[in-house]
Amino acid sequence: MRCELCPRRCGADRTRQAGYCGAGSALRVARAALHFWEEPCISGARGSGTVFFSGCPLKCCYCQNWKISAEGFGKEIALERLTEIFLELQAKGAHNLNLVTATPWLEWILPALDEARRRGCTLPVVYNTGGYETLETVERLTSYVDIWLADVKYVSPALSREYSGAADYFAVCEQAVTRMLELTGAPVYDGEGILQRGVILRHLALPGCLEDSKAVLDWMAALPKGSFIPSLMSQYTPFYKAAEHKNLRRRISTWEYRQVIDRAVDLGLTEGYMQEKSSAREEYTPPFDLEGV
Repeated sequence: MRCELCPRRCGADRTRQAGYCGAGSALRVARAALHFWEEPCISGARGSGTVFFSGCPLKCCYCQNWKISAEGFGKEIALERLTEIFLELQAKGAHNLNLVTATPWLEWILPALDEARRRGCTLPVVYNTGGYETLETVERLTSYVDIWLADVKYVSPALSREYSGAADYFAVCEQAVTRMLELTGAPVYDGEGILQRGVILRHLALPGCLEDSKAVLDWMAALPKGSFIPSLMSQYTPFYKAAEHKNLRRRISTWEYRQVIDRAVDLGLTEGYMQEKSSAREEYTPPFDLEGV
Protein backbone atom coordinates (compact mmCIF):
# COMPACT_ATOMS: atom_id res chain seq x y z
CA MET A 1 0.00 0.00 0.00
CA ARG A 2 1.33 3.43 -0.95
CA CYS A 3 1.49 5.68 2.12
CA GLU A 4 -0.50 8.92 2.00
CA LEU A 5 -1.12 9.42 5.72
CA CYS A 6 0.50 12.85 5.92
CA PRO A 7 0.45 15.89 3.61
CA ARG A 8 3.68 14.77 1.95
CA ARG A 9 1.73 11.94 0.28
CA CYS A 10 5.08 10.40 -0.59
CA GLY A 11 3.48 7.19 -1.79
CA ALA A 12 6.16 4.99 -0.26
CA ASP A 13 5.60 1.25 -0.13
CA ARG A 14 6.72 0.98 3.48
CA THR A 15 7.13 -2.77 3.27
CA ARG A 16 10.05 -2.01 0.95
CA GLN A 17 11.34 1.42 2.01
CA ALA A 18 10.77 4.09 4.63
CA GLY A 19 8.48 7.00 3.82
CA TYR A 20 9.47 10.66 3.76
CA CYS A 21 8.83 10.72 7.52
CA GLY A 22 11.32 7.92 8.13
CA ALA A 23 8.69 5.35 9.11
CA GLY A 24 8.97 1.87 7.70
CA SER A 25 7.10 -1.39 8.16
CA ALA A 26 7.75 -1.90 11.89
CA LEU A 27 6.30 0.32 14.63
CA ARG A 28 8.99 2.29 16.50
CA VAL A 29 8.54 3.97 19.88
CA ALA A 30 11.20 5.96 21.74
CA ARG A 31 9.60 6.62 25.13
CA ALA A 32 6.38 5.91 27.03
CA ALA A 33 6.14 7.55 30.43
CA LEU A 34 4.38 10.06 32.64
CA HIS A 35 5.25 13.50 31.30
CA PHE A 36 4.97 16.66 33.40
CA TRP A 37 6.06 19.35 30.95
CA GLU A 38 2.91 19.86 28.91
CA GLU A 39 0.35 22.57 29.63
CA PRO A 40 -1.01 22.27 33.21
CA CYS A 41 -4.46 21.15 32.01
CA ILE A 42 -2.75 18.21 30.24
CA SER A 43 -0.02 17.21 32.71
CA GLY A 44 -1.95 17.94 35.89
CA ALA A 45 -0.53 16.56 39.14
CA ARG A 46 -0.10 12.96 37.99
CA GLY A 47 1.38 13.50 34.54
CA SER A 48 0.34 12.90 30.95
CA GLY A 49 0.78 9.34 29.67
CA THR A 50 3.00 10.29 26.78
CA VAL A 51 4.13 8.01 23.97
CA PHE A 52 6.84 9.40 21.69
CA PHE A 53 6.80 7.76 18.26
CA SER A 54 9.80 7.74 15.91
CA GLY A 55 9.84 9.72 12.66
CA CYS A 56 8.07 12.91 11.58
CA PRO A 57 6.49 14.32 8.40
CA LEU A 58 8.07 17.74 9.08
CA LYS A 59 11.78 18.45 8.83
CA CYS A 60 12.19 21.24 11.37
CA CYS A 61 15.84 22.22 11.49
CA TYR A 62 15.51 23.19 15.17
CA CYS A 63 13.56 20.17 16.44
CA GLN A 64 14.20 19.52 20.13
CA ASN A 65 13.22 15.89 19.59
CA TRP A 66 15.53 15.47 16.60
CA LYS A 67 16.97 12.23 17.93
CA ILE A 68 13.64 10.51 17.30
CA SER A 69 12.04 12.74 14.65
CA ALA A 70 15.00 13.00 12.26
CA GLU A 71 17.32 10.17 13.26
CA GLY A 72 14.58 7.62 13.89
CA PHE A 73 15.75 6.50 17.33
CA GLY A 74 13.32 4.04 18.88
CA LYS A 75 12.57 0.41 19.54
CA GLU A 76 10.55 -1.82 17.26
CA ILE A 77 7.48 -3.15 19.05
CA ALA A 78 4.41 -5.15 18.13
CA LEU A 79 0.87 -3.82 18.08
CA GLU A 80 0.09 -5.92 21.17
CA ARG A 81 2.88 -4.21 23.09
CA LEU A 82 1.47 -0.79 22.21
CA THR A 83 -1.89 -1.83 23.67
CA GLU A 84 -0.11 -2.90 26.87
CA ILE A 85 1.71 0.44 27.03
CA PHE A 86 -1.59 2.32 26.91
CA LEU A 87 -2.98 0.21 29.74
CA GLU A 88 0.22 0.54 31.78
CA LEU A 89 0.11 4.33 31.54
CA GLN A 90 -3.46 4.31 32.81
CA ALA A 91 -2.42 2.04 35.70
CA LYS A 92 0.33 4.53 36.61
CA GLY A 93 -2.29 7.24 37.09
CA ALA A 94 -1.90 9.22 33.86
CA HIS A 95 -4.54 11.87 33.22
CA ASN A 96 -4.60 11.01 29.52
CA LEU A 97 -2.87 9.20 26.67
CA ASN A 98 -0.66 11.69 24.83
CA LEU A 99 0.41 10.51 21.35
CA VAL A 100 3.35 12.49 20.00
CA THR A 101 3.89 12.58 16.23
CA ALA A 102 1.64 9.58 15.76
CA THR A 103 0.34 9.99 12.20
CA PRO A 104 2.94 7.76 10.44
CA TRP A 105 1.83 4.90 12.70
CA LEU A 106 -1.96 5.08 12.51
CA GLU A 107 -2.27 1.53 11.17
CA TRP A 108 -0.91 0.31 14.53
CA ILE A 109 -2.27 3.00 16.84
CA LEU A 110 -5.95 2.79 15.97
CA PRO A 111 -6.30 -0.98 16.53
CA ALA A 112 -4.18 -0.68 19.69
CA LEU A 113 -6.56 1.99 21.01
CA ASP A 114 -9.55 -0.18 20.10
CA GLU A 115 -8.12 -3.11 22.03
CA ALA A 116 -7.06 -0.95 24.99
CA ARG A 117 -10.60 0.40 25.25
CA ARG A 118 -11.99 -3.11 25.08
CA ARG A 119 -9.72 -4.00 27.99
CA GLY A 120 -10.81 -1.05 30.12
CA CYS A 121 -8.81 2.00 29.06
CA THR A 122 -10.95 5.10 29.62
CA LEU A 123 -8.35 7.88 29.36
CA PRO A 124 -8.92 10.82 27.02
CA VAL A 125 -6.63 10.71 23.99
CA VAL A 126 -4.41 13.71 23.25
CA TYR A 127 -3.11 14.00 19.69
CA ASN A 128 0.15 15.92 19.93
CA THR A 129 0.88 17.17 16.42
CA GLY A 130 2.96 19.69 14.53
CA GLY A 131 -0.26 20.82 12.87
CA TYR A 132 0.74 19.39 9.49
CA GLU A 133 -2.10 16.94 8.97
CA THR A 134 -4.39 16.03 6.09
CA LEU A 135 -8.13 16.47 6.46
CA GLU A 136 -8.51 12.75 5.75
CA THR A 137 -6.36 11.87 8.75
CA VAL A 138 -8.18 14.31 11.02
CA GLU A 139 -11.51 12.80 9.97
CA ARG A 140 -10.20 9.29 10.49
CA LEU A 141 -9.27 10.19 14.06
CA THR A 142 -12.69 11.66 14.92
CA SER A 143 -13.82 8.81 17.16
CA TYR A 144 -10.39 8.36 18.77
CA VAL A 145 -9.10 11.83 19.67
CA ASP A 146 -10.57 13.88 22.49
CA ILE A 147 -7.96 16.62 22.64
CA TRP A 148 -5.95 18.11 19.79
CA LEU A 149 -2.64 19.57 20.97
CA ALA A 150 -1.56 21.22 17.74
CA ASP A 151 1.22 23.57 16.72
CA VAL A 152 0.62 26.56 14.50
CA LYS A 153 4.24 27.16 13.58
CA TYR A 154 4.15 29.69 10.77
CA VAL A 155 2.04 31.71 8.37
CA SER A 156 4.91 32.56 6.02
CA PRO A 157 5.55 29.98 3.26
CA ALA A 158 9.14 31.22 3.02
CA LEU A 159 9.84 30.50 6.69
CA SER A 160 8.07 27.14 6.69
CA ARG A 161 10.00 26.13 3.57
CA GLU A 162 13.36 27.15 5.02
CA TYR A 163 12.89 25.86 8.56
CA SER A 164 10.57 22.85 8.12
CA GLY A 165 10.81 21.92 4.44
CA ALA A 166 7.10 22.57 3.91
CA ALA A 167 6.12 25.68 1.96
CA ASP A 168 2.47 24.59 2.19
CA TYR A 169 2.56 24.35 5.99
CA PHE A 170 0.06 27.09 6.84
CA ALA A 171 -2.40 26.21 4.08
CA VAL A 172 -2.46 22.63 5.36
CA CYS A 173 -2.46 23.54 9.06
CA GLU A 174 -5.27 26.07 8.69
CA GLN A 175 -7.60 23.49 7.17
CA ALA A 176 -6.68 20.81 9.70
CA VAL A 177 -7.05 23.07 12.75
CA THR A 178 -10.36 24.46 11.52
CA ARG A 179 -11.70 20.91 11.33
CA MET A 180 -10.28 20.01 14.75
CA LEU A 181 -12.19 22.92 16.27
CA GLU A 182 -15.40 21.81 14.57
CA LEU A 183 -14.99 18.28 15.89
CA THR A 184 -14.37 19.05 19.56
CA GLY A 185 -16.31 22.20 20.32
CA ALA A 186 -15.35 24.45 23.26
CA PRO A 187 -12.90 23.10 25.88
CA VAL A 188 -14.35 20.81 28.56
CA TYR A 189 -12.61 20.20 31.92
CA ASP A 190 -13.10 17.74 34.75
CA GLY A 191 -13.32 18.64 38.43
CA GLU A 192 -9.52 18.74 38.74
CA GLY A 193 -9.19 21.25 35.93
CA ILE A 194 -7.85 18.62 33.53
CA LEU A 195 -8.90 19.04 29.93
CA GLN A 196 -11.22 16.28 28.73
CA ARG A 197 -12.08 17.58 25.29
CA GLY A 198 -10.98 20.51 23.17
CA VAL A 199 -8.13 22.08 21.20
CA ILE A 200 -4.90 23.66 22.41
CA LEU A 201 -3.09 25.72 19.79
CA ARG A 202 0.61 26.16 20.46
CA HIS A 203 2.93 28.69 18.92
CA LEU A 204 6.68 28.56 19.51
CA ALA A 205 8.16 32.03 19.10
CA LEU A 206 11.35 31.88 17.03
CA PRO A 207 14.20 34.41 17.03
CA GLY A 208 14.07 36.85 14.15
CA CYS A 209 10.51 35.84 13.25
CA LEU A 210 8.53 38.42 15.18
CA GLU A 211 6.29 39.50 12.30
CA ASP A 212 5.35 35.92 11.51
CA SER A 213 4.52 35.25 15.17
CA LYS A 214 2.23 38.27 15.08
CA ALA A 215 0.59 36.92 11.93
CA VAL A 216 -0.04 33.58 13.66
CA LEU A 217 -1.63 35.36 16.61
CA ASP A 218 -3.76 37.51 14.31
CA TRP A 219 -5.05 34.33 12.69
CA MET A 220 -5.79 32.72 16.04
CA ALA A 221 -7.67 35.81 17.19
CA ALA A 222 -10.00 35.53 14.19
CA LEU A 223 -11.12 32.05 15.27
CA PRO A 224 -14.37 31.78 17.25
CA LYS A 225 -13.81 33.17 20.74
CA GLY A 226 -13.57 30.49 23.40
CA SER A 227 -13.20 27.67 20.88
CA PHE A 228 -9.59 26.82 21.80
CA ILE A 229 -6.85 27.36 24.36
CA PRO A 230 -3.87 29.42 23.14
CA SER A 231 -0.40 28.44 24.34
CA LEU A 232 2.58 30.71 23.64
CA MET A 233 5.99 29.12 24.04
CA SER A 234 9.41 30.70 24.57
CA GLN A 235 11.42 27.49 24.98
CA TYR A 236 13.19 27.63 21.60
CA THR A 237 16.78 26.40 21.91
CA PRO A 238 19.20 26.08 18.94
CA PHE A 239 19.02 22.30 18.58
CA TYR A 240 19.85 19.98 15.70
CA LYS A 241 20.65 21.97 12.52
CA ALA A 242 19.49 25.37 13.73
CA ALA A 243 23.00 26.82 13.53
CA GLU A 244 22.87 26.45 9.73
CA HIS A 245 20.31 29.29 9.69
CA LYS A 246 21.56 32.71 10.74
CA ASN A 247 18.45 33.83 12.62
CA LEU A 248 18.18 30.59 14.58
CA ARG A 249 21.65 30.52 16.11
CA ARG A 250 20.45 32.26 19.26
CA ARG A 251 17.55 32.02 21.65
CA ILE A 252 14.70 34.48 21.39
CA SER A 253 15.38 37.77 23.15
CA THR A 254 13.32 39.01 26.06
CA TRP A 255 12.28 42.01 23.94
CA GLU A 256 11.07 39.79 21.08
CA TYR A 257 9.07 37.53 23.36
CA ARG A 258 7.59 40.53 25.16
CA GLN A 259 6.37 41.79 21.79
CA VAL A 260 4.68 38.45 21.11
CA ILE A 261 2.99 38.46 24.51
CA ASP A 262 1.86 42.07 24.11
CA ARG A 263 0.30 41.25 20.76
CA ALA A 264 -1.54 38.29 22.27
CA VAL A 265 -2.87 40.44 25.10
CA ASP A 266 -3.96 43.16 22.69
CA LEU A 267 -5.84 40.53 20.67
CA GLY A 268 -7.55 39.08 23.74
CA LEU A 269 -5.69 35.75 23.61
CA THR A 270 -5.33 35.62 27.37
CA GLU A 271 -7.42 32.58 28.36
CA GLY A 272 -4.55 30.17 27.95
CA TYR A 273 -0.84 29.81 28.64
CA MET A 274 2.22 32.01 28.19
CA GLN A 275 5.51 30.31 28.93
CA GLU A 276 8.06 32.05 31.10
CA LYS A 277 11.14 33.24 29.23
CA SER A 278 13.24 31.02 31.53
CA SER A 279 11.72 27.95 29.82
CA ALA A 280 14.39 28.11 27.11
CA ARG A 281 16.52 25.41 28.70
CA GLU A 282 17.68 22.05 27.39
CA GLU A 283 16.31 20.21 30.42
CA TYR A 284 12.80 20.64 29.02
CA THR A 285 13.64 18.03 26.41
CA PRO A 286 12.79 14.55 27.73
CA PRO A 287 15.46 11.84 27.71
CA PHE A 288 14.94 9.35 24.91
CA ASP A 289 16.11 6.21 26.65
CA LEU A 290 13.35 3.75 25.72
CA GLU A 291 11.70 4.15 29.13
CA GLY A 292 8.40 2.30 29.25
CA VAL A 293 8.88 0.72 25.82
